[in-house]
Amino acid sequence: MAQESNSKNNSHTALDKRQKATASPKRFLFVTLDSLSADIAWRIRLEGHEVKYYVKSKEDKEVGQGFIEMVEDWKKLVDWADIIVFDDTLGQGVEAKKLRDAGKAVIGGTPYTDRLEDEREFGQEELKKHGINILPYQAFTSFDDAIQFVRDSPSWYVIKPCGQAANLKGLLFVGEEEDGRDVIQVLNDYKNAWAKKIPSFQLQKKISGVEVAVGAFFNGREFIYPINVNFEHKKLFPGNLGPSTGEMGTAMFWSGPNRLFNLTLKKMEATLAAEGYVGYIDLNCIVNSRGIYPLEFTSRFGYPSIVIQEESMINPIGDFFYQLASGSPAQLKVRSGFQIGVRIVVPPFPFEDKETFEVKSKDSLIYFKKSVDGVHPEDVKLVNGEWIVTGESGVVLVVCGCGSTMKQAQAMAYKRIKSISIPHMYYRDDIGDRWYEDSDKLHTWGYIREQ
Repeated sequence: MAQESNSKNNSHTALDKRQKATASPKRFLFVTLDSLSADIAWRIRLEGHEVKYYVKSKEDKEVGQGFIEMVEDWKKLVDWADIIVFDDTLGQGVEAKKLRDAGKAVIGGTPYTDRLEDEREFGQEELKKHGINILPYQAFTSFDDAIQFVRDSPSWYVIKPCGQAANLKGLLFVGEEEDGRDVIQVLNDYKNAWAKKIPSFQLQKKISGVEVAVGAFFNGREFIYPINVNFEHKKLFPGNLGPSTGEMGTAMFWSGPNRLFNLTLKKMEATLAAEGYVGYIDLNCIVNSRGIYPLEFTSRFGYPSIVIQEESMINPIGDFFYQLASGSPAQLKVRSGFQIGVRIVVPPFPFEDKETFEVKSKDSLIYFKKSVDGVHPEDVKLVNGEWIVTGESGVVLVVCGCGSTMKQAQAMAYKRIKSISIPHMYYRDDIGDRWYEDSDKLHTWGYIREQ
């Protein structure tokens, strides 16, 4: 079968599966800085809703083209929209709150919830204020001061850039040396190469344990159950080796309220209600036998978490979003068991190199030997029925699998990947493997039992 007809047929398969999933179509307006939510906007369009999509970043203007209708000025469409979806922090909470206060149905943050993620020190202090344990940390605006601090107090530390630099995940550094000499070396490197892009950062004490995140949707008044427990895989290579990336894959499951949730996010409920926050919020933690230690907030959709969550939802995500934002009773129905998402990337990911992207990856054809079930586009455009790599980051697809066991979820995802071909593509083949050891510890410590 020719590649063109293969891709076109697969695109129609996805459309036939999703169309007319809703009895009451709504008008959705997505407002995105870096085109993070193109896949979710496309899924909602396939469910029968009308969708318009705005991208601020010039480099990402092509991401999502062909899948959804792109617009150049979202503010002119505010009156047209039944619901407006903001998919990031970095000032989007200001816009979301303004429109929500004016009576619009909005999914998005507030200035307060933006600060929880964008300003690490503020987020940590808010956790402490709500009676939640935090790890010792120091905030810095000077690399020289930080270097002197490590010399005076040698130990294991994690370097965490703040603000917009926090989005450059490759800059997060986890020290391995007891005397902190590797941290001092990296601080010197950042001082010479990244001083202008990292105006502020934290040094956080490193501890051992299981890294696990807990998140939930919030409807402006209270959390919506079930909650989501997820395990990010941030290193580039299998075995948790290589440089840190934004994400190489995530394993997850849905749960009733458990101890991990009740001792962390649940304590924020009254404050989030006072803010009128609507959307998803997640707290990444290190846990061990001594306690739970939150690391950072994600006060927005997680990527690729949101597309893995959508894959496991039984009710249409467009209807759920509208219920969440409009004050209607919101019911989240999900599949039991486990879900994983594996990110497929191409050069130069996880690094920034426009020349390499132009030569190796831009406009590469994504060929599907079978259907696109469980496949979610990221930096992709649709041209004459073909899925084409675009953008500049090299982040291409998330391939999902679901199952009653983690092994079944893994088998489904990796079987789907075998039917995908992209020049120079690479991915981790061990997403979900952590579960087999981590789950024993989490159960022993009692953190994921439903309460």
